[in-house]
Amino acid sequence: MTAVNSPVPEADIKATGEVLQGALVDLLDLSLIAKQAHWNILGPRFRSIHLQLDEVVATARTYADTIAERSSTIGVPPDGRAATLARHSDVAQPPDGWLQEHAVVELLIDALAGTIRRMHERIRITGDTDLVSQDVLLGLTAQLEKHHWMFQAEHPKPQ
Repeated sequence: MTAVNSPVPEADIKATGEVLQGALVDLLDLSLIAKQAHWNILGPRFRSIHLQLDEVVATARTYADTIAERSSTIGVPPDGRAATLARHSDVAQPPDGWLQEHAVVELLIDALAGTIRRMHERIRITGDTDLVSQDVLLGLTAQLEKHHWMFQAEHPKPQ
């Protein structure tokens, strides 16, 4: 049953819906991972990284809602259930327990890098299927890349 009729062509709706669903899974899991790290971080830079993690959570949650609403707009019901995340997420996961600040920074660098790579592929796909969805993904990816840069600046690798 299609509850919403979209002016986006049917073939493009399917491809765009898959892209949006993948983005939704990544964002919801990224928000959970950042919160997990936020609650369990230890070390001298605790406070600054603790607050930085909340910025990632805010970006992920805001854009997850935007992505889910875009999916609904084109007639594809979004699926943000925990079981769906568990089955489909490719975001780097933290270990159990307390996390030293350097481990949190490395975790976020890896989680953001993987998410950004997948977003770039989604941007490419939506360039052919739905430019409005592509625009949302472009704005999101710019924010994720900014967070990625900031975490890399926390933990520079030798040149």
